[in-house]
Amino acid sequence: MNQKRIRDFGIVPGRIKTGKGNKITDVPGVLVGHTTIKNQDNHTGVTVILPGKENAFTKKYVAASYVHNGFGKSCGLIQIDELGTLETPIALTNTLNVGVVWDALAEYVIRQCEKDQVPVKSLNPVVGECNDSQINHIEKRGVQAEHVWDAIACAKEDFAEGDVGAGAGTICYGLKGGIGSASRVVEFYGKEYTIGVLVQSNFGATEDFVLNGIPMGEKILKRKAEWDKRAVENSDKILAGNMAIAQSDQGSIMTILATDLPVSDRQLRRILRRTAVGIARTGAYTGHGSGEVMIGFTTANRVSMEAGEKPVVQSVIHESMINRAFQGAAEAAHEAILNSMVCAERTVGIDGQVYWGLGELLPDLTVVAGEK
Repeated sequence: MNQKRIRDFGIVPGRIKTGKGNKITDVPGVLVGHTTIKNQDNHTGVTVILPGKENAFTKKYVAASYVHNGFGKSCGLIQIDELGTLETPIALTNTLNVGVVWDALAEYVIRQCEKDQVPVKSLNPVVGECNDSQINHIEKRGVQAEHVWDAIACAKEDFAEGDVGAGAGTICYGLKGGIGSASRVVEFYGKEYTIGVLVQSNFGATEDFVLNGIPMGEKILKRKAEWDKRAVENSDKILAGNMAIAQSDQGSIMTILATDLPVSDRQLRRILRRTAVGIARTGAYTGHGSGEVMIGFTTANRVSMEAGEKPVVQSVIHESMINRAFQGAAEAAHEAILNSMVCAERTVGIDGQVYWGLGELLPDLTVVAGEK
């Protein structure tokens, strides 16, 4: 996709090298699809992460979840934590459409299993959400089953970021949030493995925003009056005085981590928790009204649904080496959030507030960052 991302502005979050596309889909087999809904009533959508093209129900993925702050309405996490496996794609949407998306995922997997002649007596669709009601008329529940199936059908490696899919109506630090992604390549035992992260960003108070180690939120607040004045001079009635400011850290962020690293579900959960470090690097402290929910899976160590006559044997990394994965997860999450913000375009909310895209403001903010 020809979108300007955070590195295009000369900002490099972290030291570890990235994968080829610097996205979650650098993990072999992983695909991402969106359906974006933008009409008079709705500004929302669905984003689906496919661990692979084949039926996940018949050969499950080792998985884990972690809830850093539980102000959220996700589905499927209890069974992931209990069994350590993922058996469906992961879908992201808005808060009031979780049920519809769950049902559509269930139908999708049931159809797959019918085709593969596999009986389905139980199923654990995994759905995450953010509340996008400041931009989207969430009560109108614009997402339908067809939107989920369309997102699955169009899933690919090179997917769009910003205000697309489940990120169409989200806000981050008072600016426009959305879908963002990044990846890191780590070496174990002489072989390279990939850790990829995708976020749906919808959190943070404006004054807390940190970019490249600089308190950019404070600088945005200082510059707001100047931008408002410029809008008045240019007779831009929409922008004049309407630049949105987030007063408190609330909203949520969904974080999806994928890897091909051979790890157990316990090790994966440890790695997954380090994505909270990436969130914190952007300035957030995890406010009361925010839901920080992380879901992860590995494409290594697949688990068959059939009970075998021999014990299940898995290869896992030695615990003493796991720091490399910790750092990769933290860096990828940090960069994914920034990509979600710079790829997003300016959007007007329901109440007329204007949510600027970070990429639009960065030329001015880099000048401010150099001031004493």
